[in-house]
Amino acid sequence: MRPLTFRVAPEDDGRALKRLLLGRVHLSEGAMRSLKFAGGILLDGVPARVTQPVRAGQTVTLLLPGDAPDLAVVRPDALCVRLMDAHLMVVDKPAPLPTLSSARQGGDTLQRRAAAYFGDPPGFVFRPVSRLDKGTSGLIVCARGALEQKLLSEMLHTDAFVREYLAVADGRPARDAGVIDAPIALEQGVRRCVASDGRPARTHYEVIGTGGGRALLRLRLETGRTHQIRVHLAHLGCPVAGDFLYGHADPRLPGRFALHSARVSLRHPMTGKRVEVESPLPEALRALLDP
Repeated sequence: MRPLTFRVAPEDDGRALKRLLLGRVHLSEGAMRSLKFAGGILLDGVPARVTQPVRAGQTVTLLLPGDAPDLAVVRPDALCVRLMDAHLMVVDKPAPLPTLSSARQGGDTLQRRAAAYFGDPPGFVFRPVSRLDKGTSGLIVCARGALEQKLLSEMLHTDAFVREYLAVADGRPARDAGVIDAPIALEQGVRRCVASDGRPARTHYEVIGTGGGRALLRLRLETGRTHQIRVHLAHLGCPVAGDFLYGHADPRLPGRFALHSARVSLRHPMTGKRVEVESPLPEALRALLDP
């Protein structure tokens, strides 16, 4: 079990415990029932009825299922962990490493590295809140439990969960900063394209450097369409360097392209405190800007 403990705030004094769990902690009805029948809802250390009122200052403890062990025990070099606590983990994915394992992707993956990092425990669940393409490097936020995954997923594409990318583009946009507001649709196979009947997609960008006929851009997603940055930069006429699908492959970037998830700023799903994590631009991408 993995305990989650918090104090009842003054504004919740007198509320039914059930209302507190559903409204403040955002437990689902099903999760609350499971915890209740397992004796996993405690008030001041004593199993509680969800119908009873709570008082300001009381301690509520939820004994959540332990999806992941508390400590990393093996292969600390297999996974680059930028931040970890009992509720979330931010890891730095190299490229070209796939995020998830599958029947078609049976080799080395971020999911396999995460399982090995924790000692390959039975029933290990890998919970990335978002994914990166195989050819993209950088930060991925992972939840360490089902409740945390639900809360973090609800924050995606809001001011509570901001992701910034760095990209080296072939060429340079006509304007140094702006918003690309262009719907994206499936074209053929895995390829996407800008199309009037596509799903809404907005990308904020800013040119922060140039060199070697290329531009270094900082980008922030307002939506989360598949290949969004890659499609939008190609739409501007300056595709991501090395992008073999929407631009041109680069022999200096085997299996990858010049896109990096560089910064994550989010509201912690349990404490409410702001969490910020950064990852430096890989040297192979920075070298593309050399004259």
